[in-house]
Amino acid sequence: MKTQFAIRRHQYVPIAIMALGLLWGTSTWAASSATQTATFEVTAINEISVSGNPGTLTINSATAGSAPDAASDSSTTYAVTTNETNKKITTAIDTAMPSGVTLTVDMTAPTGATSAGAVTLDTVEVDAVTGISSIDEQALGITYQLSATADAGVVAQTSRTVTFTVTDGGP
Repeated sequence: MKTQFAIRRHQYVPIAIMALGLLWGTSTWAASSATQTATFEVTAINEISVSGNPGTLTINSATAGSAPDAASDSSTTYAVTTNETNKKITTAIDTAMPSGVTLTVDMTAPTGATSAGAVTLDTVEVDAVTGISSIDEQALGITYQLSATADAGVVAQTSRTVTFTVTDGGP
């Protein structure tokens, strides 16, 4: 009888080990989780920057019998970013130009947009680039041209602040 009891007792040992393994296994394999809510938004972005100021525009020559020769500068560029559609760039100067003197600006249009070409700068905003939608481009050219009539006379060196604005393109 002693041997039969010993065999039976050994038969229960693997079952007991498996039971312990299951208890131990479930505690190490048990998972815990937590959740968070990530709140986000992307707001309207309409940014423009320029590379610096153009050089001095000096009119100092003319062909006899013709208006003075215009002066131009293409040394500056601009960058524009918008995540909206139907935007435009307007431009204006802070103070009117002297009589007989005209300052124009011509901006290279970003992809998909349209440049208005050389627009005359005044204290009232004028459209320079239209049809801008969801872009981020840089190194776009800006060309200034200064022209004067003989009636302008001599104009001492002065300056104007040129403002570029990204705004709604309208209907």
